Amino acid sequence: MATVRRPFDLLLPRPHRLEPADDWVLPARPALPPSRPGLSAAVARLAAAFARAGVEPAHGEPADVRFHLRNDACLGAEGYRLEVNGGGVDVAAATPAGLFYGAATLAQWIELHRPDGGGAPARIGGLSVDDRPDFAARGVMLDVSRDKVPRPETLRALVDLLAGLKVNQLQLYTEHTFAYRGHEAVWRDASPLTAEDVRDLDAWCAERFVELVPNQQSFGHFHRWLVHPDYRPLAECPDGIEHPFSLAVEPFSLCPLDPGTLDLLDDLYGQLLPRFTSRQVNVGLDETIDLGRCRSRAACEERGRGRVYLDFLRRVHGLLAARGRRMQFWGDVVLQHPELLAELPADAVALEWGYEADHPFAADAARFAASGLDFFVCPGTSGWNSFAGRATNALGNLASAAVHGRAHGAAGYLVTDWGDYGHLQPLTASYLGLAAGAAFAWNAATAETPLAPPWAELLDRHVLRDRAGAAGRVVTGLGEAYLHAGRTPRNGSALFFLVVFALLERERRLVQGVTEGTLAATLEHVGTAASGLGGLRLERDDAAVVERELAWTADVLAFACRFGRRRLASGDLGSFDAIPRRDRRALARELRTLAERHREISLERYRPGGLEASAGWLTRVADLLASA
Repeated sequence: MATVRRPFDLLLPRPHRLEPADDWVLPARPALPPSRPGLSAAVARLAAAFARAGVEPAHGEPADVRFHLRNDACLGAEGYRLEVNGGGVDVAAATPAGLFYGAATLAQWIELHRPDGGGAPARIGGLSVDDRPDFAARGVMLDVSRDKVPRPETLRALVDLLAGLKVNQLQLYTEHTFAYRGHEAVWRDASPLTAEDVRDLDAWCAERFVELVPNQQSFGHFHRWLVHPDYRPLAECPDGIEHPFSLAVEPFSLCPLDPGTLDLLDDLYGQLLPRFTSRQVNVGLDETIDLGRCRSRAACEERGRGRVYLDFLRRVHGLLAARGRRMQFWGDVVLQHPELLAELPADAVALEWGYEADHPFAADAARFAASGLDFFVCPGTSGWNSFAGRATNALGNLASAAVHGRAHGAAGYLVTDWGDYGHLQPLTASYLGLAAGAAFAWNAATAETPLAPPWAELLDRHVLRDRAGAAGRVVTGLGEAYLHAGRTPRNGSALFFLVVFALLERERRLVQGVTEGTLAATLEHVGTAASGLGGLRLERDDAAVVERELAWTADVLAFACRFGRRRLASGDLGSFDAIPRRDRRALARELRTLAERHREISLERYRPGGLEASAGWLTRVADLLASA
C-alpha cells in the first residue's frame, strides 16, 4: 500500500481548514512535553503514534511538540490549531479537550507518513490546521440489551477508537442489563454490567474526554422485566401482546397510570445514576405501541393518547429533576402529537431518530427547532438485521442527519448501533457507520457528498489498521451485498430475513422481489468481496478476532444466498417440504456450524449472558430444517 504524500484527504474526521507547510524533519527522538493534568491523554496518544511509526519519543523540555492552552473564544470549547512545520509542532486550544483533539489529528498525521517498507519516517509533511466541531455533542449509543453485553476490554478499546475520532459521548442502551439490587430475577442470566463496571468505564471515558451518559428504558421496551411474575402487574397489557421484538406474546410497556411504575423507576434511577458523573440520562420512552390498548384505554379515550403520554413523561422528568439530572428522550411519540411539543419540559432533550437514507430529518428537525427544545439527530450504523451492514444506506442516513441537523441547529448527533433479532452482526459490521458518523458529526460539510471519501482506505488506516490495505474493501464489499439481492426492505437486509425469519409470516413481505437470479449475483459479489481475506496484515491486538468475524460474515452471507436459492427453487417459501430430506439435513448442519461459530466469536468480545438466545435465531431454523 503506497504511502500518499501529504494525504490531507485521509484524515478522519477531515479538519475544517488545512493548508500545506514546510516539512518537519523528524528528530531521532522527538521530545514530547512531560505529562501533566489535562495533557496526559494527548501525550500518551502521540507517544503511541510515534512508537507505531518506529520512533521512540523522549519526554522533557524543550519539546519538539508543544501544547498551548489559550483563552481564545475563537477556538471554542473543543477547537484547536495545529501547526506542523520545520520548527516542530505547535498545538493550541482553549481547553484540554481541544488539545486532545489536536493531538488526535497529529497522531493520525504521523501514522499516515509511515513508510510501507518499515522503518521510521524521515520527515513529516507540514500542515496548518484550524478546526472545531459542528456538533457540540457527538455520541455513540451501543445496544447492550439485545443479547450482547460487551466485556470491559471491548468497551475500553472502543472508547479509545471513538475518542481518537473525536466522539465525546457514549451511551449503553439498557433494558435489563444493569445489576440492580433487588431485581436479580430480571438480569440473572444476562451477564449484566455492575456498578463497578460502570464506575471503571466512566473514569476511562473521562480520561479521554468522553461523557458516559446513563441510559435506561422507562416505558416501552420493558418486556424483559414484565415477563417476570413480580413485574407483570405493572404492565399496560399484563396478558401480553404481539410485538416486533420477540416471537412470544408478552407484556411490552409499563402502565403509565400505575403508581407502582414510578416507584420502580425511582428505585432504578436511584441505583443507576450515582454510578455516573454525567448529569444527563436517556430514559427512552419510545415505541409505546401498546399504550391505550389495555389498562390505560379509558384514560386515552377520555384525554387523548398523546396527553396520557405527556403526563407520564412529565412525571419521569420530575424524578430526574429531583436528582439533578437532565432528561433525554426519544422523540418519535411526541412527533405524532405536535400540538403537545410546547408543553414538554423546557430542559428536556429530544432525540430525533431514523435509520433509512430517506428519513425525514429535515422536516422533523425543523419541528423540534421550532419548539425551542434542544434536540439531537440520531441516525444509525445500519448494522443490525443484516449480518454485514448496509453500507450505502448507512452513509446516506448518517449524512442526512448531519446536514439537516446542522441546518436546524441540533445540539447533538448520536449514532445508534442496535442489536435487533439476536444482534447477529459482528462488531466489524458497525465500523463503517461509527467512523462515518464521527466524521460527519465533526465536519458536517463532508456529509454533503457521503459516498466521495475513500471509506475502505480510511477504515484500513484508522480503524482496522490493515497495512495490506485489504480489510476495508472486505468490510465495505460485504456491506454492499444487500443491494444485489433484488429487494432492499427497510430496517434490514433481505439476506438476513431469508434466514432468521424463515417460515415466519413476516418473511414473505420482506423478501418480495428476491429471485434465484438475484441471489446468484449476490453470491458472486460476496465471493469477490471476501477474496481479500487471505492477505490481511492487521496491526490490532484483536487481529485474529477481526479476521474470524469477517470470515464468518462472508460465510453466513453465502449461506443465505444458497439457502434462499434452494427455497425459491422449491416454489414455496412457506414450507421446507419440497427440499429433499438429505439437502435439508445438510443445510441444518451448516447453519448449526454457523451458529456455533457465532457463539465462539462473540465470546471474544461479549459476556456469555444472552448468547444462547442470540444463536437461537439461527438454531431455530436449523431445527425446523432437520425436523421437516
